[in-house]
Amino acid sequence: MRTGSGDGYTVLELIVVLSITAVTLAIALPRAHRMLDGIAVHAASSDVAAVLATARSLALAGHASVAVDIDSASGVLRVRRGSELLLARNIGPLHGVSLGRTRDSLTYDGRGLGRGAANLSVVVRRGAVADTVFVSRLGRVR
Repeated sequence: MRTGSGDGYTVLELIVVLSITAVTLAIALPRAHRMLDGIAVHAASSDVAAVLATARSLALAGHASVAVDIDSASGVLRVRRGSELLLARNIGPLHGVSLGRTRDSLTYDGRGLGRGAANLSVVVRRGAVADTVFVSRLGRVR
């Protein structure tokens, strides 16, 4: 143990420690960013699936048609029965993702079958991470 005015670290020691720290951060930060993108995309995909499942359940419970409108520009999903708005979910702004879709709307009839559901897919994207929510011909979300 040294004592006196010579206590402390040399400039060379500090540069080595800072260099090691910089290399470690350069490796870790992109991975962390991609991981956060993946978490946001997964959460948004789950939200999209939940909105679609809720719309189907509302159609089954009310024995009436329920429509889901997908606004990819604003990232909003709206569930409505006729002109009555039942649910609106701001998925894009909430999770910081963008939405793409093959169709702009889907209607569940009173039996829960999807009209316009054939080949409906909603793509959720953030950065390099993307996930797709599919709706089957029967209106089920996968």
